[in-house]
Amino acid sequence: MDILIGYGGVALFFLVVIVVLEKTKRRDATFSDYATAGRSFGSFYSTMAFVNTWLPGTIFIAFAGLAAAAGVIGFYFVPYSLLAAVLMFWLAKPVNRWGKLFDLRTQADLIGLRYNSKVVRVTAAAIGIIASFPWVILGMQSLGLVFTYLSFGAISGVAAVVIGILLIGVRQIWTVRFGMRGVVISDMVQGIFAYFIGTAVILGILVWLLTNGHGFGQVSPGFFTIPGPGSALGPMYLMSLVLTGAVGGWCWPDIFVRLFTARSTSTIKRSAAQAAPILFIFGTALTLLSILASSVPEVAEAPDNVWFITAGIGGVGLVTVAGICVVAATMGNVGANLQALGTMTANDIIGVARHHRVTDPKTGKIAVIVLTILAAAGAFATLNISTGLIVLALVSYQGICQLAPTLFFGIFWKRGNAAGATAGMIGGFITAAILEILYPTSIPWLGGLTSGVAALIVNVLLYVGCALALPSAPQERARVEELFAHLNETETATDTTTTTPIDEKEPSKARNAR
Repeated sequence: MDILIGYGGVALFFLVVIVVLEKTKRRDATFSDYATAGRSFGSFYSTMAFVNTWLPGTIFIAFAGLAAAAGVIGFYFVPYSLLAAVLMFWLAKPVNRWGKLFDLRTQADLIGLRYNSKVVRVTAAAIGIIASFPWVILGMQSLGLVFTYLSFGAISGVAAVVIGILLIGVRQIWTVRFGMRGVVISDMVQGIFAYFIGTAVILGILVWLLTNGHGFGQVSPGFFTIPGPGSALGPMYLMSLVLTGAVGGWCWPDIFVRLFTARSTSTIKRSAAQAAPILFIFGTALTLLSILASSVPEVAEAPDNVWFITAGIGGVGLVTVAGICVVAATMGNVGANLQALGTMTANDIIGVARHHRVTDPKTGKIAVIVLTILAAAGAFATLNISTGLIVLALVSYQGICQLAPTLFFGIFWKRGNAAGATAGMIGGFITAAILEILYPTSIPWLGGLTSGVAALIVNVLLYVGCALALPSAPQERARVEELFAHLNETETATDTTTTTPIDEKEPSKARNAR
């Protein structure tokens, strides 16, 4: 009977999401509509789309587990999430305006435009796809813990993982059909459940813990310290985690595309202001719950299970709600990832190889289907070797950050060039991969810097060095000046009118040679 309640709750929630998608479906006339949802969504839709992608299902498992095992260092994702919201505010104008003027669909598309280089564009797309794909597989596998708990002992761990993979695989039918519009709309439903109802559940469990002998006085004193001078991790370890999370967050293709789906610059800025308190309240509450629950013997033995162990105070019903929260967060993250990677594959790999802009939504749909099948196959194939996959995912997290100098310098500094962007991305990615394998946690002889931050130093030196040593030709400088001049246009000129996509043969200097 308990398994019927647990699995039935997930099935009912899944049905609600599908009904909402079917009721709001709209046919995408062009590939750009399919990739960016017609750049039509208001601030709250944009907020929930960002939050539901930013906070994956593992926030309830691995992130909560870190706080339950190590204490206040688990708060690190809260400040980096808030910093990401600040960056969202500053990215709003250039990304939204260039996106509309030049029919940009992906992060790599924008980078290719800025540097007037197909090599830079393809390199950025390749790094984004390579770095993101292991996390799609892990996202599919992560539901195994959910379905293990919701079976209440009736299903084995391996069978639960298989059920999770199948659920996410079936969910992608609607991702393929409805494109980014469907992803944003489903993010609204999934996000409300995962983070609004999830926060209510967290607050209820917090009250129970505080009133049942699991207050701060019962927490180990070591939980209230962070790595400092003389520690094994190094004094710069925590700073590295926050920096990597903040600047690396906008390097993920599924996060960045959220800036293209919003209606206007002001819409994105309002979304940043709305997302910040949601991220702060939810993240702080979940971390506090995990720290307090560390005094529960079962949690001490299995920190990653803290969310479900503490939800057990409410019986089958509360465990089911807790499980749906994780499912909702995972569906949002994996769906957005596959949609973004499929779009990038079609737009920035296939499109560049064919030397023309992709216009048919079918190309994007086929790419999403292929990636979904590959991800599901990878998830099944790595059921018994997940440790190796986790190592690859950690390497990729440090690697994705290497897009940051190319992206942020390119948007906010006119001097950078294609040579520096290419050298920085490739050099930084290789450096990060090597250092992550050698020093998977932190680098002692660099004061505790992580591999990603150390590689960023190499990356920036290559980028700036090329910018200073290899000045751009006069024609290229004029093109960049024209590109940045669009940012001085009035809001009404660019944000409230529908611009016509510019073809590859458009003679404008800003678009030339893409």
